[in-house]
Amino acid sequence: MIALPVTGVITRSFSGGVGAFASALTNPIAISAIRLTLVTAAAAAVINAFFGTLLAYVLVRYKFPGRGLLSTLADLPLAIPTLVTGVMLAALYGPVSPLGSTLESAGIRLIFAWPGIMLALLFVTLPFVLRTVQPVLLELDSGEEEASYLLGADGWTTFRRVVLPALTPAIGGGAMLTFARAVGEFGSVAIVSGNLPKTTTAPLLIFQLTSQLRYEEAAAIAVFLFSVSFVLVLLTQRLLNRASEV
Repeated sequence: MIALPVTGVITRSFSGGVGAFASALTNPIAISAIRLTLVTAAAAAVINAFFGTLLAYVLVRYKFPGRGLLSTLADLPLAIPTLVTGVMLAALYGPVSPLGSTLESAGIRLIFAWPGIMLALLFVTLPFVLRTVQPVLLELDSGEEEASYLLGADGWTTFRRVVLPALTPAIGGGAMLTFARAVGEFGSVAIVSGNLPKTTTAPLLIFQLTSQLRYEEAAAIAVFLFSVSFVLVLLTQRLLNRASEV
């Protein structure tokens, strides 16, 4: 179920030879789409590594009214179809919406531009770092933090010297999962990007190529994305194994 489709797309990508494979990846349009995909995915991974870790720490270490609701909202991106996510963002920040028109009057365009792609990726990938870090945080002995406080360390020093080292493998693993997920995001990006040349990501380009029956070129870009994701999954597994041993 997994090996045969992967074998099929790899075979199709090289059906025209190595030269055709390289040409498909070095096409200026392909380079632009791949660059936009990797840059926005990396930015989403870094940003959500911070906010996902912060949210996990708040949910585990603090008790407050609405904590359960906040936890449920954090998982919402996993339940909402990504096309619906794109529609929601376009309705909120689009040029005809009150907020979108206000931002555009100030010279800030979110939808049909790369910031809209970033918003979509941040939305759909938020749970990955959160749910990767949270179990590790739950298993940490809070007595070490209390000892740090008793020795005179403040909250930031305690987090940086006691908590963060134990969470680092999980944060790294969650960030890589975020990156891998963002690299392949299609539904929400297809809505917020407007399918414009300057906002075309690699998954959108693959869709366009298949619509034009240019299957070898589409397969070549797909193999590149698959290779990136495959390496990240291997690294993530190693990091998470390290986190479980801490």
